[in-house]
Amino acid sequence: MIQSSKLLSRTVREWSEAFMHRSMRDFKRVMNDTGLSFSQINILMCLMHGGCEGVSDIGERMGFTNAAASQAIDRLVQLDLVKRSENPQDRRGKQLELAPKGLALMQKGIEARTRWVEDVTESLTPAQQETIIAALTLLTEAARARTD
Repeated sequence: MIQSSKLLSRTVREWSEAFMHRSMRDFKRVMNDTGLSFSQINILMCLMHGGCEGVSDIGERMGFTNAAASQAIDRLVQLDLVKRSENPQDRRGKQLELAPKGLALMQKGIEARTRWVEDVTESLTPAQQETIIAALTLLTEAARARTD
């Protein structure tokens, strides 16, 4: 059982590394094409997936000061990738959201990753696909059950 658990962990880690390597390569391509920094791409992702509504949210999520977050956001606003508006609940605060151009950029990256995953999975037999669906469903449920 312990041996099987270690093999599973190693296998999941190897898949994660392959996926992350591809994902980081795609991020690097976007960074090269747009001139955006990794932090700015991260901010766009945070805005796309929710949980970041203002400068302080972004600063906390990204681990940098509000001043640094504000500076990065200013650049994204100038590039018309992010819209900044007054927060109706707190006029001192600003609400942030992806501008259409920012949303299109993020969707382009997601589509590239989706195509890659589809290419990988389509190379598998139907039986292999069923096995992986069952295994990843269990793994996803276990991961979601762990909130720490």
